Amino acid sequence: MLQQILHDMYIDPELLAELSDVQKHILFYKMREEQLRRWREREAWEALAQAEGLRPPKPKPRAASDKHIQWLLGADGDVWVWIMGEGPGDKPYEEISEELIAERARLQAQREAEELWRQKEAEITKKFRDALANEKARILAEKWKVEMEDRKAAKVLEERIREEFKRKEEEERKRGEEQIRLQEEQRAKELYWTLKQAQLQSHASENEEREWEEQLRRSKAADEERSRGAQRARDEYRRHSLRAIQKGMVAGLSSMFRELGQSQEQEARLYHHLPGPGPPPPLAIPVRTWERPLRPVSREVIVRWFKEEQLPRRAGFERNTKSIAPWFHGIISREDAEDLLENMTEGAFLVRVSEKIWGYTLSYRLQKGFKHFLVDASADFYSFLGVDPNRHATLTDLIDFHKEEIITVSGGELLQEPCGQRDSPPDYHLLFE
Repeated sequence: MLQQILHDMYIDPELLAELSDVQKHILFYKMREEQLRRWREREAWEALAQAEGLRPPKPKPRAASDKHIQWLLGADGDVWVWIMGEGPGDKPYEEISEELIAERARLQAQREAEELWRQKEAEITKKFRDALANEKARILAEKWKVEMEDRKAAKVLEERIREEFKRKEEEERKRGEEQIRLQEEQRAKELYWTLKQAQLQSHASENEEREWEEQLRRSKAADEERSRGAQRARDEYRRHSLRAIQKGMVAGLSSMFRELGQSQEQEARLYHHLPGPGPPPPLAIPVRTWERPLRPVSREVIVRWFKEEQLPRRAGFERNTKSIAPWFHGIISREDAEDLLENMTEGAFLVRVSEKIWGYTLSYRLQKGFKHFLVDASADFYSFLGVDPNRHATLTDLIDFHKEEIITVSGGELLQEPCGQRDSPPDYHLLFE
């Protein structure tokens, strides 16, 4: 799986979400290392080609595509190019900039003037409406207090007063409109000079220098942080490699071939006397008789993969027995695994068949929370994806190794107590039917 990721230089987002921070750092380091290797190889080939006059390798033909672009051609048959301000009839850039600034200032001032006029108009309307209502109330009060013989005179008086108020309202509106217009012109001038000064300041070299220095400082800080993360990943990678060499746990299939020497009599005795769901196939190099997809697509495909490729390698069995290991579980979800580990102490663990890759997931109980490590089994060995460079011949070898050696330096995870089955039948029964 790791080799496939480095070949494609791509990792599925769902698979990336399953990795811890340390795994992501190590995976980034390996991908960057692969990029540098390809770059050096290409540079060496180009240097050799120049020295010996060789032709560079032809690039792989790309699939045909209906997407294309077509350039507009001028009268001379060449690509038509227009530079603003240099064409016939074009205005100079400075003039266009001045017009744009003036237009922006005018529109802003117009919007502010319209808002001021709406407020002013509402004030004028309310002022004269209230004054008219008060005057009518006063006239009515006087009319009812004083018995007027000529009611027509009262009506004429009311009309005359209404006309007077209407005339005053019109005069007030005209004065308000004139005042708003003057304010709009003044505001347009102020905005014009404000925008002009902002434009001049944006071209000042001092501001550009400060922005460049700030960007450079941030870039250096980010580079230093990436360098520290890569250094930690390299240190952990070195530590695991040296520890594996000292203990003689580096990958190899010699132990698998040695187990082929067990006699049929021993196989029969183990089958009749040791518990288990049934006799597993004899240990042998699995011969693939089916075309395995790039990644698991369904539970049925995962079950077939386990039966055809993992059972011959005794995945899930205890060492040299027919018994299923107490830490082994079937195809269960992350939530189910955390539920099983919930009431256990730190260091408890289980191994479940993964639905994301061809391999397994080791779920580990922390003091507060859980961790999940992907175990790649797509090749002829078992190893943690992006964490531990050691390769183990069997899944049991990997588990036993990390009962004595921590998985990561930062977490210090040691496998201590296996988490067994809780329900009956066990969750792995489909794998051994």
